[in-house]
Formats: sequence, C-alpha cells, structure tokens
Amino acid sequence: MPRYEYSKWDGSQEFTPQSADKVFEQISEYMLQYGDEVLDSLKEWEEEHPDVLDMLIKQGLIERDGEGRYRVTPKGIRRVEHKALDELFDIRNRDTFGRHDTDFKGMGQVLHDESKPYEYGDPITNLNMHETMRNAIARQRGEPPIRISEDDLVLYETEYQTTCATVILLDMSGSMSRFGKFAAAKKVALALQAMVRGKYPGDFLQIAGFYSYTSPLSERELLASAPKPVSIFDPRVRLRVNLDQPPRFVPQHFTNIHAGLQLARRILRRHSAKNRQIIVITDGEPTAHVEGRDLLLIYPPCEQTARATLSEAQQCAKEGIHISSFALVEDYFYLELVNFVQRMAEVTGGVAAYGNAEDLGNLVVESFVKGRKRRRAV
Repeated sequence: MPRYEYSKWDGSQEFTPQSADKVFEQISEYMLQYGDEVLDSLKEWEEEHPDVLDMLIKQGLIERDGEGRYRVTPKGIRRVEHKALDELFDIRNRDTFGRHDTDFKGMGQVLHDESKPYEYGDPITNLNMHETMRNAIARQRGEPPIRISEDDLVLYETEYQTTCATVILLDMSGSMSRFGKFAAAKKVALALQAMVRGKYPGDFLQIAGFYSYTSPLSERELLASAPKPVSIFDPRVRLRVNLDQPPRFVPQHFTNIHAGLQLARRILRRHSAKNRQIIVITDGEPTAHVEGRDLLLIYPPCEQTARATLSEAQQCAKEGIHISSFALVEDYFYLELVNFVQRMAEVTGGVAAYGNAEDLGNLVVESFVKGRKRRRAV
C-alpha cells in the first residue's frame, strides 16, 4: 500500500495544472453517463475556474453557442469517439477486424500478393509492372529493345468490398441509467462511428434512441444524450396517447422497441446498399408500441406490445434487413428479457445475445462486421 507524506507548500515546489486534454477527458467521461447536464454545470466554473474554460476553448474542444451555452466542438466529438474506440478495442489489434473482405473478385481493394493475366476491360491502374516486364523479357529472350504486348500484361488481383447501411437502436429508457449500462452502450455507438469513418468510409451509419418515442441522433446529440428519467411510479400503467394531439405531459421513460424498428426500417429503405442491418441494444422488454396514430404505454410488459414489436421485426426481415439484439443483464438474470430477444431472433433469423456492459463492445463490433453479408460472384 503506498505511503504519502504531507507538508505545507512553501512556494518552491513546481505546480503543474491539469492539461486541457486531461480536463476534457474527465468531462467526456461524465457526459457518457449524464449527457449535456455536465455542460450546463460548466457555467458554475465561469467565476471559480475561468482559466480552465479558457484553456478548453483555446484548444478547440468546447465552445459557446449563440445563447451562451457551452457545447462540445466537432473536434471534441472526434476526440471522444476515438478514445471510445481505443478503449473498447485495443488499438494494437485493430487490424484484426479486417475490412469486410469477401471472396468475390472484382473492383475494390488491391491485393499485392496475388496477380492475374490481363483480360479485356480490366483497369490498367492495377498493373503489376514487375511481372509484366518479366513476361516481356522472357518472350523476347532478353533481346533489346523490350516491347510489351497485351499478352505480357499482369494485373494485381482486386477484392470486392461490400458496403453496408446500419442503424443502431440505443435504449434510452429510465432503467438504462443503472449500473453504467447507458454509458457502456453510448461508448459502443461512439466507437462504431469512429470505426466506420476511419475503416469503412463507404458505409452508412445512423444512431437512433428509443424511449416512449424514438428519434435519430446526430453525433452531437448522441454525446449529449442521457436516459429519460422515470416520471411515474405506478405499479400498473395503461396509457393511450394520441400522437396528433398529445397531452402536455407524456412519460418518456418507457421502452418502445417497436417505434425504433419502424424508424430504422424507414431510414434503411432510402439506402441501396446490399447489406442492411439493425443493431438493438436494450435492457428491458418492450413496454410501449404504436397502433395507428396512438402510442400505447403499458407496464408491466404485455403480450400485446411484444406481438406488435415482433411483427415489425418480421417486416424488417422480409425487406432483407438483418437484426441483431443485445440484452444488457447487469443486476440480475432477467429471464423474460432474454426470452424476448431470443423470440425476435427466431422470427427474423437474426442474432440474439445477452451479457453485461463490459462485454457489450466486443459483442456489438463482432455482430457489426458479420452482419455485412458476403456478396457472391455471379
């Protein structure tokens, strides 16, 4: 156990304040769990720690909007995303995730260890000059001048790489605030955004949050997001809300996987990628669904909501969308939740898994990569 000795500071010791990077790292850690409430608290620092805020602003990590509120800059958002990626997936082993390669040969990534004879229509940009010259020299028996003919041409093999459109549905219901579940799920989403931008720039990725309603989240909104606080505590809830004329108060903390799947399906319809997938991260059974223009909030969970959610999942599968569901079971083995994600996998032919927040990163990334199905040669 380390021992510490304390003495009065006499002014001779060198004092080194925290760097902007270190302060921002601490702020971003709190934002993973609590969202933009952390930024609101920065206003309290204006008088007590103005030098800290100036330091963050000069580094381009935070800024003030038109209303004087603090927010994270695009540079700061990228910093958080890359840190999340580095923490979840060891940077030294990042190449093990590959680049979604397939067995289909065609236009795509150049493979420098395989070559093929030239065929009419092949791009000359992939010319293997060394092998081409060797063929020409052998054909002319080394007699100068060496002239290259079409029969001498050798090209590097290329490998077809698929593109993928993905929607990640992130549970923002009230129970996600417990045991660090939401922070872990948000970190995975941030890391995937960094990974797609860096390794799969041709892919489409959209994050959406579901609670009583559902909504797409921009990168800034994702970082600022937090679970919806529980606002009613009745042991039984049966509410029907007209979406065209909603009351002033609607509880936000329910789990509407049904609406999340509907939104994801609408988003993916707009993309022509051969591979489309939905990744659902949740910690509870669905307790809300939509019927026509009505929102139904029902607790405890009921079969009516489950059927509506499973029906929407089936519709996604019919449209060729692959679904992977991940159930976070932190505090107890929630058998009914496990049963529900397994039912969803059965009706869609998708993937179901459950585990704790620490396991989530590897599970989701593996599913993300495998969900990009291989395109077969024709």
